[in-house]
Amino acid sequence: MKSLQVLAASLALALSFGSAHAGSVLIVLSDADHLDLKDGKTLSTGFYLNELMQPVKALLDAGHQITFATPQGRAPTLDRSSADPMYFGGDVEALRAHQALLDKLALTSAEKSPVLSLARIEQTGYDRYDAVYIPGGHAPMQDLLNSPALGRLLSDFHAKNKTTALVCHGPIALLSTLPDAARFTAQLAAGGRASKPAQWIYAGYQVTVISNQEETIAKPQLKGGEMKFYPQTALEQAGARYSSNTQPWTSKVVVDRELITGQNPASAADVGKELLRRLK
Repeated sequence: MKSLQVLAASLALALSFGSAHAGSVLIVLSDADHLDLKDGKTLSTGFYLNELMQPVKALLDAGHQITFATPQGRAPTLDRSSADPMYFGGDVEALRAHQALLDKLALTSAEKSPVLSLARIEQTGYDRYDAVYIPGGHAPMQDLLNSPALGRLLSDFHAKNKTTALVCHGPIALLSTLPDAARFTAQLAAGGRASKPAQWIYAGYQVTVISNQEETIAKPQLKGGEMKFYPQTALEQAGARYSSNTQPWTSKVVVDRELITGQNPASAADVGKELLRRLK
């Protein structure tokens, strides 16, 4: 019964914001509310407010339909540290507007969230979606990188050259398409150099993701903890060609074939603009 209610809520969301000729965008978030660090430590996390809501607001304002999904269909968690005006150029009113829209969507509500599971998305068919968007926050490092369901979805989009946009830590989700993603990431977490995959659908793609330099600068946010590995290193070892800004925390967007990747929180709005351009 609950799954039917969630599906109805998702369809209502699409109908209330969309139009008959609008594009349909699937937004995939993590189920996780924490990231496992080294030495048994954990970091409370989730999605970053601006990384999700700046593109979402732009899509809805342009009349596009959106559907939200997580691997298990659980309501995602907002990383509270991201509810800060600095991620909106210091604009307090912009922060309030995006927070108000998030509240209206009820995305993080365990009872009212319109989020579907990736299994449900697969069951109803990928062809109904024109694009997929994956925001960051540390949470994708916990589950999206190893999600077989997400790997199938992204592989389908890749095969059909359908727009795939990701930002900050979100691009780590591209690893889910590896033949053995769990083994690859386990090697990275063990501190060694992972064996380069013999096959990867994104090998040779130019991408960006939060840089090792930015991760080092932001390390105090881990409160004494240490990440098992950085996403830049992971994507490079998997076979991607990495590109970044020399100036940390400034917007950087890389487009290569169907992929749109953004480097950091400052890149989210520009990723949204490129996504809108593709949907036209």
